[in-house]
Amino acid sequence: MSGIAQSPGAAVGGDGPGASRLDCLCALERKVLWLSSWMIHAANHLRPARDGLKVGGHQASCASLATLMTALYFDVLGPADRVAVKPHAGPVLHAILYLLGRRPRAALERFRGLGGAQAYPSRTKDGGEVDFSTGSVGLGVAMTIFASLVRDYARLKGLSPDDGPPGRMVALAGDAELDEGNVFEALLEGWKHDVRDVWWVIDYNRQSLDSVVEDRLFARIDGLFRSMGWDVRTLKYGRLLRGAFERPGGEALRRWIDNCPNSLYSALVYRGGAGWRERLRRDLGSTRGIAELLDGRDDDALHALMTNLGGHDMETVLEAFRGVASDAPTCFIAYTIKGKGLPFAGHKDNHAGLMSPEQMDAFRRSQGIAPGEEYEPFAGLDVPPGTLRAFLDSVPFAARTRGGPPAATVAVPAALEAPEGARMSTQEGFGRILSEVARAPGEFAGRVVTASPDVTVSTNLGPWVNRRGVFGRSRRADAFREEAVATAQKWEVSPAGQHIELGIAENNLFLLLAALGLSGDLFGARLLPVGTLYDPFISRGLDALNYACYQDARFVLVGTPSGLSLAPEGGAHQSVITPLIGIGQPGMTAFEPAFVDELATILAWAFRHIQEPGGGSAYLRLSTRPIAQPARELSDADRDAIVHGGYWLVPPGPGAGLAIACAGVVAAEAIEAHARILEDDPGAGLLIVTSGGRLHAGWRAASRARAGGDAAARSHAEGLLSALPPDARLVTVLDGHPATLSWLGAVARHRVVSLGVEDFGQSGDIPDLYRAYGLDADAIVAALARACLEY
Repeated sequence: MSGIAQSPGAAVGGDGPGASRLDCLCALERKVLWLSSWMIHAANHLRPARDGLKVGGHQASCASLATLMTALYFDVLGPADRVAVKPHAGPVLHAILYLLGRRPRAALERFRGLGGAQAYPSRTKDGGEVDFSTGSVGLGVAMTIFASLVRDYARLKGLSPDDGPPGRMVALAGDAELDEGNVFEALLEGWKHDVRDVWWVIDYNRQSLDSVVEDRLFARIDGLFRSMGWDVRTLKYGRLLRGAFERPGGEALRRWIDNCPNSLYSALVYRGGAGWRERLRRDLGSTRGIAELLDGRDDDALHALMTNLGGHDMETVLEAFRGVASDAPTCFIAYTIKGKGLPFAGHKDNHAGLMSPEQMDAFRRSQGIAPGEEYEPFAGLDVPPGTLRAFLDSVPFAARTRGGPPAATVAVPAALEAPEGARMSTQEGFGRILSEVARAPGEFAGRVVTASPDVTVSTNLGPWVNRRGVFGRSRRADAFREEAVATAQKWEVSPAGQHIELGIAENNLFLLLAALGLSGDLFGARLLPVGTLYDPFISRGLDALNYACYQDARFVLVGTPSGLSLAPEGGAHQSVITPLIGIGQPGMTAFEPAFVDELATILAWAFRHIQEPGGGSAYLRLSTRPIAQPARELSDADRDAIVHGGYWLVPPGPGAGLAIACAGVVAAEAIEAHARILEDDPGAGLLIVTSGGRLHAGWRAASRARAGGDAAARSHAEGLLSALPPDARLVTVLDGHPATLSWLGAVARHRVVSLGVEDFGQSGDIPDLYRAYGLDADAIVAALARACLEY
């Protein structure tokens, strides 16, 4: 375990009189609270409001974590530790990194402005000092569980270059984040995988956005974590309160606080010393020792005593953090006060509250900071600057290497072999391609890691798992095979396995893919992650998928089976909008191949793309429906067209009046419809769209380039559609929402009719459903006729 060996009272070098480590930490705690409050204030009250909008910020949420984050970053965290910071405490992180010399002053001055520190910690916008992006509450918390799993995956396989301490995965969580269901899904998955070295520090300030959290909510939190194998440490009282409990009347005071409703306690915090005095006299005035406790303190001292909770007492916090000696997952329930030290502390409406200019001026004076010195690192502190600088230079976190060399790129074969077969589905082809990858020795196959939420076999990962095994920290044999029970699936678990099996929770899949996709940056181990799930259930985990892409995690996502083509399963298992998700999700390139040789080409490209600077993740929408495969040998030009988004299966002839553009499994119907219209239009073309997203992105980029003066800029989509005369009619069709391809008509101003699915599906067979929803060859031919009549 990494950390500081010195006691809190150990002296720190520097100019001026000696200061203890505790003195330095307490001084820096004050500065962290000031800087986080000031940058929010300056953004809202000092920066010109050109658009009239409130900039926002969360001064109260920052205040409740100031002590805990100061202790962690300036004393406890080591270079190998990774942290997910509570979203609303982002300014505290910015302040800490500024004091450590890892964030420029300008970033704080432009907080929530273009080019400044982000509202919520962001890997991609704030730089490499942020380990995990946070923002959508609960996701960053759960991410630490999967990061721990990935860290151990890499270390147990010898892929991580670091042979030092494994590093802790730390989440700083607001108590209201535990309302998010994904947190508990992740807890259970973490227990199943026996995760190690995970810390969750819960900022238990008992206030959410709208109100004070009900007391009952946390009544069982201790037992919940313990049932999942966690060590739970509660930081409820600071040293002042613990000392008061030892005096006459102290036990009665403890019982009163323990029984005090959260709402009443918060209200009294806001009222201050006079409010505490009035209430305690009313409830405990006749108890021996209480009068002395009250009379011996003025209002300020009484307020300081009654708000001396464990999460704000530096010595208590350090004792708790330093006292962890095992690698068991640990939950710290740190009692805090939302807005501690600020004028609206405890008020139920303080979540988005901002100090007024008058309140901020009073706060500035109380901190001993002169006007113009608001961003000075050590202004107003009672520890000499040289001492503090020496202290900051010595903290373990300061030794972290900034932006180390990227993990080495894994060589990918120029082309993956497409399996042979006259009829095949893309889902079957995917399984057979990965099976062949699994057969091959070498680094490429060794870096592929797959994951699935209990649909491994039904998404055709079975052959891969049979050859590469299931990952687990310890070895477990396949009981069915040991008992000689016939089974096609070999389920042997060991540290050598390369498949991570999850329960049925799509959020967990996407968070695991995020952790796997960041393994190179976080742990120096390049992995090639592939995740599979049923395509309609992408929507269930969409927030986590967006979260993964937002922090530039790199992975291949396979959604299968998709669309109405999973005919007998009905609407609950038939996806409609996922092609639009694929085309609109930043950081991810979506493909919907029609044929297996396209899929092999796209997979090879995807494994390279997820490793490239400026690359991203890839999403493959596949089908269970077998269709006839073309007998052909792809050239380099063919493969290039496939990965750029499309190609003419049948190029249009001179003067062509009609063309069909199709994506995915409905290529069979498009081919049939195309054959039927050749008698009327021998030059009709048939365009296979492998990626509507790539075509659309390229078209938009070329349009912007031309607007910027590059008259020669031309996109792949424009090149394809230039083969059609301007008056040609175009029909687009896919087993998904028609808007996915309807924009093709705007590229060269062709008249377009778009076919697809806009309603929930139902059970049936493919001929019935394709006819009912207008995807069959008859519907395509009718659409072509309509296009000629309507335009």
